[in-house]
Parts: sequence; structure tokens; C-alpha cells
Amino acid sequence: MHAGKETGTLNRKLLAFAATLAIVGAACGSASSPSPAATAAGSQPVTSASPTTAAPVTLTLWHNYGTEANAKVTDALVKAYTTANPNVTINVVSQPADNYFALLKTAAIAGSGPDLMTMWTGLFALQNQGYLEPLNSYIPTATLKKFTGIDWCSKGLSLDQGAICVTLDMQHYNGFYNKDLFAQAGITTFPTNWDEFMAASAKLKAKGILPLAYGTGGQALNAGFYPYYDLSYLMMYLPVADWQKLYSGKLPWTDPAIVAQLKKWGSLKTQGYTNSDVLTNTDSVAQFEAGKAAMTLEGSWDFKEFHDKMGDKVGVFVPPFTDTQAKGVVEFPGDGFGVTSYSKHKADAAAFLAWLVTPDAQKIIADGGLIPVVAGQAASEPLANAMLDFAAKQGYTRYPMIDNVLQPEVTDVATKVLNAILAGTMSAEDATKAMANALSQLPADRRGDTYTAPAAGG
Repeated sequence: MHAGKETGTLNRKLLAFAATLAIVGAACGSASSPSPAATAAGSQPVTSASPTTAAPVTLTLWHNYGTEANAKVTDALVKAYTTANPNVTINVVSQPADNYFALLKTAAIAGSGPDLMTMWTGLFALQNQGYLEPLNSYIPTATLKKFTGIDWCSKGLSLDQGAICVTLDMQHYNGFYNKDLFAQAGITTFPTNWDEFMAASAKLKAKGILPLAYGTGGQALNAGFYPYYDLSYLMMYLPVADWQKLYSGKLPWTDPAIVAQLKKWGSLKTQGYTNSDVLTNTDSVAQFEAGKAAMTLEGSWDFKEFHDKMGDKVGVFVPPFTDTQAKGVVEFPGDGFGVTSYSKHKADAAAFLAWLVTPDAQKIIADGGLIPVVAGQAASEPLANAMLDFAAKQGYTRYPMIDNVLQPEVTDVATKVLNAILAGTMSAEDATKAMANALSQLPADRRGDTYTAPAAGG
């Protein structure tokens, strides 16, 4: 991080997640029936910044999207913006996803990184705020408020304290399933709890169908699979507001109910319901698309690709990883862009971000299969609208992405040990002890009732 940038303690009290996410999600109606809030907000004019000068300027943008939909949308946004503003050149650089944030920190120390970069929201943004330029002096507040979930991209998780990134799209963690393979196994309704899910997996296996494909997936965020798609749903046995207790430690990771959940999850592999190479498989997406697995866990960045390649045979589901139907869904503005504090062209970089709320930009986002964050702009991808309907029409509670609301030090440890549980190389008891130990080693002000960020350089 840049020396001299203060992070320190953020003094905003944590709001209950249920109330917060109800506000965040209010603008995300389906294509056929946008919410009243979305319709009203969408009718307001959008104010955005413009490039500061007609003189030529070259910007660099880093992302960690690989080849998935967000990468294609980013390329399309850059092309449209630079076509409309021919004095601006934006060089897009795809960085490895598995050490992306480490690369950003190294670049910040040297002051030699990009002008613009992909930034995850929530505690990821707070952890990296040392090299994120505050945007309020470049982008009008009225424009910033157009980005649904802008609080999750702000200091103290409040726009009043200053935005440090903007949100790109509303995202889901979710499962995908092959309707034809389910029909072959005689499964006519999707399971809603652990017992039903295990029974359905047994039917698929009995027909010679691999129930679940795990692997590095579409984003390749680490060497194995990304466990937070699963963990988010495993923890939905808790009310959404109680997730703050995981942050504070009031509910320890070693709690017997958590251990029991992780044991059931780990049994998916021991019962033969997953591929054996969950830590080394790089073909989980291809397996699923080719009909070699009935289900896979990914997210909204795969909506368009799976639908384009599989047509109507692909469906979406919320993983039923609880003893009784949880009726929760991960729906969160998890991704966005920021400007580096050391950029020599901060105003020009911020002008690109402000442009993202315009109708032209939002249409590019929707046409790319993503879920727009500006109120009144509907998603166009059928799978996106199917996921939005869980909360908008079926009464499901919106939850955040659990990795966006846990301390990064805890998620660093959890990534390794959760993978090991499913791989069968670590017990749930030992894994949760490691997570609890990582939390206990943090300063008291970073595991309390307020969100805090690491000290400068941390």
C-alpha cells in the first residue's frame, strides 16, 4: 500500500445484513417486473463526468476475470467509451486471478500499477483502500448513488464516508444443473434440503451420472475450487443478521452446528457424488457444458456462457445445504472498478467510471449477460432473471457473498482448509480450529461490532 495512506478503524456500526441487503437489492427486479423503487429511480436523469481534457491520455485497466463474461463486458465497455472519446486510450490487462490482489499491492508500493482496476466490494475494498483513490471529488454524489450497492464500495461501508470504487454488476453465487440429466435420473423437482439433495445425488450416481463437478471453474481464483460459493449456502442455516457473529467471533467457527454442516458437505466426495480430483480439476466448466456432470457451482458470470452453449437444458438453483429449506439466495453487488491513488490521470480514470451509469454502458452490461446495477435497467439473460426471481418473486432472503464480509486473514486460511475438507485431507474439526485461530490472532478492534481495516501496509 502507499505509505502515508491511513486505513485505521472505521467507526460505522454494522447494520443488520437483512436490512442492508433489502435496500441494496430493491433495485434489482426481473426483466418483466422491475420493482417500484427501480422504476422510480430509473426515471431520474443521470449525471456523469466527462474526460477532463481533449488532450490524448492513455490509461491502463487491470482485471482478474480470465475469459469469463465480466472480461468480455469490460472489453466492450472500454471499446464503446474510447470510441465515444477518441482522445482516451484504455489498455486492458488480464492479470492472473489467483494472486491478483498481491500483484495490486506490489504495484501500489512501486507506484507503477494501473490507473483503473477491478475491485471486489465489502471487506476486500476496505482491505485495499490504501491505494484506492476516493471518488467523491471526481464523480458527483448523484451519479455515485446510481450504482446500486455503492455503500459496499465505500469507506466504512457508507457513501457518506467516501466511495473508493463503483459497482459493476449485481452478482449471484449459485448452482447450475442439467435438466436432461435430472430427467434421466427420474428427478422431477429440485431438492430443497440436505436429505433431498443427497437422495437426488444418489439417483444420479446410480444412473452413471456424476452429480457434482468441482474444479477451478470459470474464474480460476486459486489452485483448487473456490469454496465460498458453497460456504455461503452452508451458513444459511443462520439468519442473515447472525453472519456478523462470525465476523466478531460471538459465534465461533468451531461451533458444533458449523462443524456438522461442513461434515455433511465433505461427505459429498466420500459418497462418490463429486469428481475425485476436486483440488486439481481444471475442466469443471467444460465437464458440465459437455453433459458429463449434472451440477456445478459457479455464479452469475457464467449465465450467458452456459445458456449459449446448453440452451434450455441448463437451469439455476440455490444449493440446498441446510437441514430444512433455508430460502436464502446470494445476491450482492460483489464486483466493481476503482482508481489507484498513484494514477497520474485520476480525473480521466474517474470519468470512465462515471460513464458506467449511462444507458449505453448499462445496455452493454445487460447484453453481456450480467445484471446491471443501475435502477430501472433490467437484466436480459434468462438465467439472470431466474436467479433474481428467487428474491423478487419467491420471497427468498438476500445474503451477501460470505467472503466479502469476513476478514481477509480468515478467508486466506479458510480457502485452504475448506478445500481440504472436501478433498478428505483435513477433518472439519481441524479446519474450523484453524479458522478460529486466524480470527483470534486479529486485534480486538477487527473482530467486534464495527468493521475495521488492516493498518497501513497490512
